[in-house]
Amino acid sequence: MSLLYSAGLRRQELLDLKITDVDSERIIISVNKGKGRKDRVTILSEKASVDLRKYFKEWRPKTYLFEIKIGEKYGRSSVGKILDRAACKAQINKRITPHMIRHSFAMHLLEAGTNLRHIQTLLGHSSSKATEINTRVSLQHIQNLKSPLD
Repeated sequence: MSLLYSAGLRRQELLDLKITDVDSERIIISVNKGKGRKDRVTILSEKASVDLRKYFKEWRPKTYLFEIKIGEKYGRSSVGKILDRAACKAQINKRITPHMIRHSFAMHLLEAGTNLRHIQTLLGHSSSKATEINTRVSLQHIQNLKSPLD
């Protein structure tokens, strides 16, 4: 789940990740044939990178980063089930979807001052309109703005 959030991945992109798509030295993830069959590069959290190293040493995947059996990736519903369990464990009573995690990635980058164009690139959006939908401005962000008159 931390990889979904820290890289802004779609559910299927997470499932399709191969071991070779993660470059922990350059701290990037290559998303191959994402939505619209487009390739892109996104960020890899240093924290997630450390967790991935531990995971890799323990589980030793062969092809896909997350495998249910050797060379066989998890199904789409598995991600939702894992997320449901994590929400329950965190005592979050609201239904959370993998796409909501992606929205959070975009919002938190925007709130941290990341340029909207950079967020658009990380999300793999060809249109800035799609990115604007993902980054609905939060009340907290608005409250921190200063009027040009001030």
